[in-house]
Amino acid sequence: MTATQSPHTVHQFTMRFSSTPRGARLARRMCEHCLDAWGVPYDSDAHDVVTLVAAELCANAVQHGHVAGRDFRVRLTATPATRTVRIEVTDTRGESVPRLSTTATDDGEGGRGLLLVAALADRWGYAPRPDGPGKTVWAEYTVDTGATVARSGPSTPPS
Repeated sequence: MTATQSPHTVHQFTMRFSSTPRGARLARRMCEHCLDAWGVPYDSDAHDVVTLVAAELCANAVQHGHVAGRDFRVRLTATPATRTVRIEVTDTRGESVPRLSTTATDDGEGGRGLLLVAALADRWGYAPRPDGPGKTVWAEYTVDTGATVARSGPSTPPS
């Protein structure tokens, strides 16, 4: 941490991805890289939790929010002052809203992803997309004292 950096610095990564399994995988990897660059290191509990939540939200956007020819958007934000990491995944399908399934079975194909998100995230929810059709599903996680959300320098995703 540097003393010259404002404690109000907020790290943010936003990108659109193709609404395909490959796009969801790339989104997860970009989130992994950003977290590490922002001071939430690979193999830390916080990194693993946020990565898993991001993977589930991105997979849901591809599986349940897919509209042909439309991408989904990921926004990852880390706020050092509150030690909070927020993941937002926006798709263009508004009629398919997230619901926690209490009837998911071991044999079932669906329902467990949001249960994982609800169990791991401190808070989560969804809202209609303000700038067009669709919705944004979000989750927040507070990083424990073992990891730091760095306040130093700007971060950029890999080229």
